[in-house]
Amino acid sequence: MKAAVYTRYGPPDVVVQIKEVEKPVPKDSEVLIEVRAASLNPLDGHLLRAPFPLRLMTGLRKPKNTRLGVDVAGQVEAVGRNVTQFKPGDEVFGACRAALAEYACAPESRLVMKPSKVTFEQAASVPVAGLTALQGLRDKGKIQPGQKVLINGASGGVGTFAVQIAKSFGADVTGVCSTRNVDMVRSIGADHVINYTKEDFTQSGQRYDIIFDNVSNHSFSERRRILNSNGICVLAGIGGAGSREGQWTRLGGSLKAMVASWFVSQKFVTFIARITKEDLIILRELMATGNVTPVIDKCYKLSEVPEAIRYLEEGHARGKVVITAESNNKT
Repeated sequence: MKAAVYTRYGPPDVVVQIKEVEKPVPKDSEVLIEVRAASLNPLDGHLLRAPFPLRLMTGLRKPKNTRLGVDVAGQVEAVGRNVTQFKPGDEVFGACRAALAEYACAPESRLVMKPSKVTFEQAASVPVAGLTALQGLRDKGKIQPGQKVLINGASGGVGTFAVQIAKSFGADVTGVCSTRNVDMVRSIGADHVINYTKEDFTQSGQRYDIIFDNVSNHSFSERRRILNSNGICVLAGIGGAGSREGQWTRLGGSLKAMVASWFVSQKFVTFIARITKEDLIILRELMATGNVTPVIDKCYKLSEVPEAIRYLEEGHARGKVVITAESNNKT
């Protein structure tokens, strides 16, 4: 089977190859999936380039794990002997290792059934980004109906889910994005949209109960100014796509804000999403009921993974970037 492989660090168009590798065999508690679609996350680019702190975990001179991809959707081909919830032919989505391939194995605990009216491409776009939005708003932001929530970076992969999930909780949602994305962010449910090229949301005078920040491009004091006295600023991940320098600068600023928030009533919290079946089920139901519709910017073929990662790294994707396994595409 074909899979995206990298054996050294560097830019995607230099180090990523589409190679023939051995088809995986599911372990006792795993499911073998014929991959129909997978989606990219900023982590994929981070792993390829691997700044020094990250290499302490991934391998100093070369990567220990040479495969890419986490988000997956496809059809079950085989199951391990301890699997009870799935059978061959089931259409599923969730998370696994090495999703950028024609076949992948996933733990039973990280998969759920795909809603019948949701495409494989849509389902594949959900896991990491959807869980980040859900857990950030619900668990870290303690979101409640009627609260004013600002989503900074509302047009990106996590942001488009955050807007819709915040609305599903009954919040009054303001999305921050660029000019070309204003209509799209409004169309997915934002009550108010701020075009950051024309207006600085930290100067608006409006206060929010929650800031869900995917970008971290404002200072601690600027964000404090627009938070209510007991407000919470949720810093998602390490700042999303963009230049490596910008990502680590934002990470440093986020850590400083967290420490500074120990001394004020407002809170700044950061986190990385956990893959749980319970929350994947919630996201499945939100899609099935129409409360969440994944936004997909572009679809690339498996053979185009380097180009797709390069595009995501530019930092201007609207929603998610999806990879399809062309040889498995039956619809």
